[in-house]
Amino acid sequence: MFEISFGEILLIGVVALVVLGPERLPTVARTLGALVGRAQRFVATVKADIQQQANLTGLNELRQDIEDAAQSFKGQLDSEVRGVREAMEQNGAELRALADEARAPVEEAANVIHGGLQPDLLEPLPIELAAQAETAPVKDENQLDLFDDLPPSPPQPVEPPSLR
Repeated sequence: MFEISFGEILLIGVVALVVLGPERLPTVARTLGALVGRAQRFVATVKADIQQQANLTGLNELRQDIEDAAQSFKGQLDSEVRGVREAMEQNGAELRALADEARAPVEEAANVIHGGLQPDLLEPLPIELAAQAETAPVKDENQLDLFDDLPPSPPQPVEPPSLR
């Protein structure tokens, strides 16, 4: 550390023994050892603080890199979503245009099929009236119905003809 050889340390010890005397030398050595230990702990603490600051700087740079990557990813994702929305709007506009083009032939076909009936007659019946029309058969008062009291029978399955 200080590049002091063993001979130099021995010479310092002999001079200290002569100058201080044998009674005070152990106390001075103990105090000197405590001061050296305290200095070593101080140097170790300073090194640890410097290392911690270096790590924090590295972590801050890493955090900044991650935030930049996240912002870049968010920008790419937003541009992709915007592109998909524009494509959907474009397809929707094309579909509406096709529906408008197809509406005239469909209305013309409906007029031909229904013989030019009024549009209000073509509207479907309300659900209650449609259900009544399906379940209530038309009765002729002049015809005798022998089966009024019988419940309607379920339809029988029809078997296809065999190819024998």
